[in-house]
Amino acid sequence: MPRLHNPLPPCSVAGVLEAGTDEAGRGCLAGPVVAAAVILPDNFSHPLINDSKQLTERRRMELREVIKAQAVAWAIAMVSPEEIDQINILQASIEAMHKALAQLDPQPGAIAVDGNRFRPYRDVPYQTYVKGDGRYANIAAASILAKTERDLYMEQAATTYPQYGWDENKGYPTAAHRHAIEIYGPTPLHRMSFRLLAQPSIPGLL
Repeated sequence: MPRLHNPLPPCSVAGVLEAGTDEAGRGCLAGPVVAAAVILPDNFSHPLINDSKQLTERRRMELREVIKAQAVAWAIAMVSPEEIDQINILQASIEAMHKALAQLDPQPGAIAVDGNRFRPYRDVPYQTYVKGDGRYANIAAASILAKTERDLYMEQAATTYPQYGWDENKGYPTAAHRHAIEIYGPTPLHRMSFRLLAQPSIPGLL
């Protein structure tokens, strides 16, 4: 696996701290969207850091602790299902990234964003990167923190709502998850603006 690198190579812009940011849970039917922001040291290198979707759950949890221990700064933020329904999932994802960035200390002088959509954060210059979580270490690190935090959240939520299988599906639209919604109806954690059933049979559900 090739080692990833920061979009701004060490010493390319003296004194600039660059944060990578990414989100997790955008395509889920339930639970918050979670974002993380990470500033890595210029000399940071780890052969296993990669897009969180390419890693096993065990590896993600191991790397989560590496990132927290070695990052210059890191932060995680969530936007609730209620707010997702109010402002739509794209805007909620960007809002979660902004909330994570706002918690960083020190604040970044540049931002690398996974994907192709973003809104300016304060007056900090940013660059979007399609599939950036598989290309750049700081974005990959953010993807790992966001994914593990959201998975832990949904595993805890599964203790309250065990019938939906969130400990396994993490809120994603699996057949079993949709079947449970059809039988038991939605919970307060479901995103009511999403199509919860493949073929709706419950009045009021998309």
